[in-house]
Amino acid sequence: MKLDGLTVIDLSLFLPGPAAAQIMADHGARVIKVENPSAPEPTRSAAAFPWQQGDQTVMFRNTQRGKESIALDLKTEPGKKALLALARKADVIVEAFRPGVAKRLGIDYDALSEVNPSLVYCSISAFGQTGPWRDRPAHDTATVAAAGILDVTRSPEGDSGPAIIGVPISDMLSSYLALSGIMMALYRRATTGLGDFVDISMFESVLAASPNILGPVFGGDQAPERLKERTHGGNAMLNIYETADKHFIALGGGEHKFVAALFEGLDHPEFIDAVTGPAGQGHWPAIDFLRDTFRTRSRNEWEAWFTGRDICWSPVVTLHEAWQADHVWERGMRFRDTNGNDHVGSAVRFTREPAHICTELPGIGAQTAQIIEELDLTETDREAILDRL
Repeated sequence: MKLDGLTVIDLSLFLPGPAAAQIMADHGARVIKVENPSAPEPTRSAAAFPWQQGDQTVMFRNTQRGKESIALDLKTEPGKKALLALARKADVIVEAFRPGVAKRLGIDYDALSEVNPSLVYCSISAFGQTGPWRDRPAHDTATVAAAGILDVTRSPEGDSGPAIIGVPISDMLSSYLALSGIMMALYRRATTGLGDFVDISMFESVLAASPNILGPVFGGDQAPERLKERTHGGNAMLNIYETADKHFIALGGGEHKFVAALFEGLDHPEFIDAVTGPAGQGHWPAIDFLRDTFRTRSRNEWEAWFTGRDICWSPVVTLHEAWQADHVWERGMRFRDTNGNDHVGSAVRFTREPAHICTELPGIGAQTAQIIEELDLTETDREAILDRL
């Protein structure tokens, strides 16, 4: 596998850091999860994350598989010594403390790179390690709001307020950026021998995902007027339409060939020229026509109508429907282990060295004794660590 021989220390909790580390584990890295024995990974808790399969929460199973767990209290001297010893042997550290916490603990990049100059150290935080917002606490929704994305996430019909986005986009975007940054730093290390510090901001990950909607901001020094913008409801071919049975159809492509296929199929070619043009007022008559037209048939009838036509479209399905799709199973994005538990597959696909997913899950500190035997520690420190299990 691509990452065979790579050792990753995962100090992070919840989603962004653990998801990045799990991708590395799926592709062959040895990932050692460091957990505080008195405050372990929160996603283990069925009280906080009630949906379970088998004896673990669904979220824990799909962010922590294939890792080892060592239980260390990093506020104690033995725990800190153990982490320093781990850092000497590691290639990558992933942490998601609030800025300044790692330094107070004595385990920041400066401290760990002293014992291992080749270490790649990745910090994921809400707003980054510098700047006036560095100390603001925030999780996903607050960072997405700060990036201006909740304001443009509204129904194209009516004047509804901002809508919570259905997936934690800043968590996952920052996770993927963290993985990208780590891989870049490792690639450079191969020629210089030196690691680096990777500073990932959840907020900035959303900003960086916004180039296609920034025309009014950069070009006009103003906020977008939603119904004049192509991705916010002002384009007939990038829109959502209600069906007769209260389901929805999404159109998702505005190239001329798709526009022609739709309106010629509906016997209204007079809309083609306007809808091929810029979003906004020229599209509004076509949008009104499509809203009325889609309400004349059920979702199933529209699915039958669209089949075989060269148009970008999809029914708006439930999350349950999406994960039941034959395509999802056939591509391995959902699979079951030997105990019948469901897993999210790897979305990073290689022909020569595909992911080999280990579905085993670590107990809290399950590999502590084994791992500390590999480290340069005194017997006193080893006993102090084991006594806290």
